[in-house]
Amino acid sequence: MDGEMQKAEGTGRAGGMRRAAQMQLDQAVNEIEGFLLWEAEKDRARTRAQAFCAGLPWLTDTQRQEVELRYCQDQRDASRAYLERIATRSAALRTEYEGVYRALRRRLVTAFLSGTVAVAVLVAMAAAGLSAR
Repeated sequence: MDGEMQKAEGTGRAGGMRRAAQMQLDQAVNEIEGFLLWEAEKDRARTRAQAFCAGLPWLTDTQRQEVELRYCQDQRDASRAYLERIATRSAALRTEYEGVYRALRRRLVTAFLSGTVAVAVLVAMAAAGLSAR
């Protein structure tokens, strides 16, 4: 029976393995999503570079390639720096929100336990009052 409870609750060795597999799957999805987003960013930089160079009709083909290359590199560097700032801020916010969540959970558990103790005391007092009559 205990093994059935563990299976139902997703605990025990099988539950831990499922959670580990789910974490690996989530990590793989995040990596794929990151790769696709970065490829889209590189493509956007390339498109912007071509549009920029289209406004400079006097460039030779070699100059155009050089300007596009440098423009793309600059855009990628700027995008990388921007994404790193976002990732840093995201991690800081996650840490902050986890702390707030823990404090809120602690307050909720404290309130629940205090309420339970208060109800138990009232029931005990009522029982004592009834038995004294």
